[in-house]
Amino acid sequence: MNIFQVSTVVIYGLISILAFIKGIYEVNKKNNSFGEAPFLLFLGIFVWSDAVIIGLFGLLVSLICLLIGDWILFWLIISIFWVVRSLGEIIYWINEQFSPIIRNPPETLLGYKFFKNDSIWFVYQLFWQCVMVVSIVFSILLARFWIK
Repeated sequence: MNIFQVSTVVIYGLISILAFIKGIYEVNKKNNSFGEAPFLLFLGIFVWSDAVIIGLFGLLVSLICLLIGDWILFWLIISIFWVVRSLGEIIYWINEQFSPIIRNPPETLLGYKFFKNDSIWFVYQLFWQCVMVVSIVFSILLARFWIK
C-alpha cells in the first residue's frame, strides 16, 4: 500500500476507535444507547450503541488490512458492510410501516417537510434499497479486483 492508502486506513481506524470509546461512554456512563450520533453516519453509526459494535469492527478491519497490506480488501469489507447495514435498515423501515408501535414519528424525520405523512417511512426504505444496490455493485467490482 502507498502512503495515501495507509493514511486512509489509519484515519478510518482512528475514527473507529474514537467512536468505540465515545460509544462505550454514552451507553454505560450516560445510559444513552439510542442517542443520535449524526456526525458518524458515514461509518454507518446512527446511535451510540451502534458506535460500540461498528467502531470496534472498523478498528479491527483497519488493523487486519494494514497488517496484510491489502487496500482492495479494506474497501471490499467496507462495501459488504454497507450491503448488510442497508439490508438491516430496509427491514427496520418496513417494520416501522406496519408496526402499531411508532418509534419514529413521521414529523421527526428528515424529509418530512416534503413527504408530509407516514409515507416518509417507505421513502426511507427505498433510500436504503438504493444504498444496497450501489453497495452490491461496488462489492462485485471490488471482489473482481481483489480476486485478480
